Amino acid sequence: MSMAGWITIGIFFLCVLALTRPLGGFLVSVLEGRRTFLSPILGPVERALYRFSGVRPEEEQSWSHYALALLSFKIVCFVAVYAILRLQAYLPLNPAGQGSVAPDLAYNTAVSFITNTNWQSYGGETTMSYLSQMLGLTVQNFVSAAAGIAVAAAIIRGFARRESKAIGNFWVDMVRATLYVLLPLSVVLSLFYVFEGIPQTFSGSVVATTYEGIHQTIALGPVASQEAIKMLGTNGGGFFNVNSAHPFENPDALTNFVEMISIFAIGAGLTNMFGRMVGNERQGWAVFSAMSVLFFVGVTAVYWAEAHGNPAFSAFGIDQSLGNMEGKETRFGVAASALFAAVTTDASCGAVNAMHESFLPLGGMVPLINMMLGEVIIGGVGAGLYGFILFAIIAVFMAGLMVGRTPEYLGKKIEAREIKMTMLAVLCLPLVMLGFTAVAVVVKPGLAALSATGPHGFTEALYAYTSAAANNGSAFAGLTANPYWNITLGIGMMIGRFFVIVPALAIAGSMAAKKIVPPSSGTFPTDTGLFIGLVAGVIIIVGGLTFLPALALGPIVEHLSMLRGTLY
Repeated sequence: MSMAGWITIGIFFLCVLALTRPLGGFLVSVLEGRRTFLSPILGPVERALYRFSGVRPEEEQSWSHYALALLSFKIVCFVAVYAILRLQAYLPLNPAGQGSVAPDLAYNTAVSFITNTNWQSYGGETTMSYLSQMLGLTVQNFVSAAAGIAVAAAIIRGFARRESKAIGNFWVDMVRATLYVLLPLSVVLSLFYVFEGIPQTFSGSVVATTYEGIHQTIALGPVASQEAIKMLGTNGGGFFNVNSAHPFENPDALTNFVEMISIFAIGAGLTNMFGRMVGNERQGWAVFSAMSVLFFVGVTAVYWAEAHGNPAFSAFGIDQSLGNMEGKETRFGVAASALFAAVTTDASCGAVNAMHESFLPLGGMVPLINMMLGEVIIGGVGAGLYGFILFAIIAVFMAGLMVGRTPEYLGKKIEAREIKMTMLAVLCLPLVMLGFTAVAVVVKPGLAALSATGPHGFTEALYAYTSAAANNGSAFAGLTANPYWNITLGIGMMIGRFFVIVPALAIAGSMAAKKIVPPSSGTFPTDTGLFIGLVAGVIIIVGGLTFLPALALGPIVEHLSMLRGTLY
């Protein structure tokens, strides 16, 4: 562990902190329909979209209508992406002549991108045409991220409003999030990436001759535009197979740093938006602080593990002074790779700049735990905030039990309906992660996809289903998905996305209909250090009680075996 590494982590956090309040204020203005500096340019476009689609922006929706609009839109998106992939061989912008995508893979990919998971059971440059990458996948990067922002805004309105049946209009929220937030920021980032050397072209592959006289085909394409929204929308789906470890997706340390900041930027800004919309900015900073505590715990653990190197290699006299460099790019090193792994699994973004399977057991366990906690540490765009609110409800419920008082959060009483919906949303994730893993490691189609045996093979399976249910999309890099995995992972992605969103919206609808109770001497304050510690503790304890046995079978026993010289 070096001072330069800690300085990198510190500067990264300070940059995210500096962006949180400005972005939060801008998000509030956009989602509340206020005038911004972009309104003169984009306002007419927004109004034209409403006229063309028949949306009446002044008409708001109940939680059930909001959820129905979201689910209907996602069904249409799934059909569109699936059709593009299945018909790829007959569509234009296919200079490499890629064939149509197999049914199980097309299903898995369509589900993956509409749920903002971006799990990829394929190599992008060898499977997808330019049209599929842009019209099929990149479009979903925008609208799936915008849907997450929309749901977060609707849930915040549920706590901010009193005696209301409405929580906003899904179509309006999604249009505004896409038009005013994601598109402008993506344009700026795309231009920066092109300047840094990331390709943005419709030209076909280039054939180069190496020093050895071998001909090498170098894939190109419209990479920069996909890279921008891939990070900004916490999507993570790479244009190339090795994702952000590829020099055309992530050429140098500067692009690596900007990519990490863009992963966290909107998620951090949403915490400030939360505080502003509920009328107490301190509430937003309390949420951000709890997330930050968990972030530093995770990044410290993974950096420590990777910086110490593999003791089994040291026994053979292999230099480990730089730490564990297996599976990492030398242009990034251990610190930037460890930070990237923590950021991408904190934020529900499946992008990787190093192969997580090559991390040491405890180093690879940290990204796994980040996802198991529901990725509420900043989290995916929108999803991290409403996931955190679910744990905040559990925390205040426990506090209420301790003092014998009806729990309250932001002046709203938490009653039986809200607790039932919260538990439904929270428990569906471990059901998928652990249940599907248990089946996969005992049936032949499940075992056939694993490249390792023993505890490492178990971790490959556990990581895959955890990544799917948490809507992360990163892979342990050793699993080769077959039809069994494509289908079951797709089911896991849908459960992880929609079985959380719908109960969360139901909670928002219930909260919006309630009165705001004035604070009293018995009210538990939710903007103090005590609340920050309580909710962080609840997240860790719930995660530990749920997943420790599975972790013991995988990375923990692998770490103990490694100390005795046994590698898998």
